[in-house]
Amino acid sequence: MIIVIVLGALAIWGIVATVVELRRDGYRPVPTDWSRVAGAPGHARARH
Repeated sequence: MIIVIVLGALAIWGIVATVVELRRDGYRPVPTDWSRVAGAPGHARARH
């Protein structure tokens, strides 16, 4: 029975930790910097 309680506590801890990390991971969609992409058009590679 103690193993079931420990596994349940670990599962809850894992779910909570996952939610917390997903909320603060800092992921945001970022526009592509075409000057760094291989095969980019010539005007994208030109220095401004």
